[in-house]
Amino acid sequence: MRLNTLFFRKFRAISTLALCASFLSLTAPVAAEEGVSDSTILIGQTVGVTGQIAGPVKEMMAGANAYFNATNKNGGINGRKIELLTLDDKFDPALAAANAETLIKKEHVLALFQSRGTPHTEAILPLLASHKIPLIAPSTGATVFHQTTNRYLFNVRAKYQDEVSKAVQQFSTIGIKKISLMYVDDSFGKDGLAGFEKVMAQQKLKPISINKFERAKPELDAVVASAVKAEPQGILIVASAASTAELIKKLRAQNPLIQLMTLSNNASQSFVDELGKFGQGVMMSQIMPDASSLATGLGQEFKSMAQANGVNPSYAAMEGFVSAKVLVEGLKRAGRSLTRESLISGLESMRKVDIGGLILSYSERDHNGSEFVELTMINKSGKFIR
Repeated sequence: MRLNTLFFRKFRAISTLALCASFLSLTAPVAAEEGVSDSTILIGQTVGVTGQIAGPVKEMMAGANAYFNATNKNGGINGRKIELLTLDDKFDPALAAANAETLIKKEHVLALFQSRGTPHTEAILPLLASHKIPLIAPSTGATVFHQTTNRYLFNVRAKYQDEVSKAVQQFSTIGIKKISLMYVDDSFGKDGLAGFEKVMAQQKLKPISINKFERAKPELDAVVASAVKAEPQGILIVASAASTAELIKKLRAQNPLIQLMTLSNNASQSFVDELGKFGQGVMMSQIMPDASSLATGLGQEFKSMAQANGVNPSYAAMEGFVSAKVLVEGLKRAGRSLTRESLISGLESMRKVDIGGLILSYSERDHNGSEFVELTMINKSGKFIR
């Protein structure tokens, strides 16, 4: 009898513990995804807020924040407001990687957004795979980010090599056959070089000269002297805004008749302002529709949100705006139970989506985004004309 009583007591104690455990498992909160709370979605960004590209970055961030602000005012994503935490990498690849690690490990962001620079984004790539965290809309068109689909990287802008191809074809079309290249000696510049050599061969043209310079401490006087000596009719410049502006001023002083062209990474009002009188006639490729045009739904939406947030229209601001729009669309498609994996799936469900005059497309095998490229020229008033 005593043994039976003891057994019953032990059985009742075990049953009680089991019931408590079951109750706790039902009532305890499910662990939330990194960067997601009931009221917020934390997104991380590392970008050159100061340094060589501070001007374009300021415009790009203003465009992105205009869209995020409008989204938050309209209730956010399933009741959650977007918070963008930005760290300054000073346009230094090593600092970009360190910042990304801080955002992931310390700040626990849901995703990374709009890095800037080819070597800078390359430095971040290993972190994406190791932490299974997506990076949306890196502001670089380097081929390395397009050749093989990276599950954790979603491009928005078109490839640099597509811009280079369009530039050289335009030179050839208007009768400029003696073409030189100036490029920064890093992965961005080398990508431009590869595209240049490819399209020149397609056009059955030989470069008049190819001139490279260091990114950190460029010796631009020697590069300009070498380029001008070759007597080109046109020069394509693949470099960041600060170096490109200095090159254009020096080239104009040496020979104002050379037709100059650069890429969309310099498509900001701050770059045009820096050029001043030397900017007239400079050609530039663009990877976004005209920010001042109201001919499309995207242009009308941008104008409305830009005005509400005090943002001056520019191609750089439009890039930030479109990038934010893509991220928000992915978050919406990810559903209420937001995770990094559901965000990836949400973005991959965007098949040939028209966002108001610009087509973007993703799938499990394609993270390329947009293929839009057009050419513009700076007029005497410092405005881009098409």
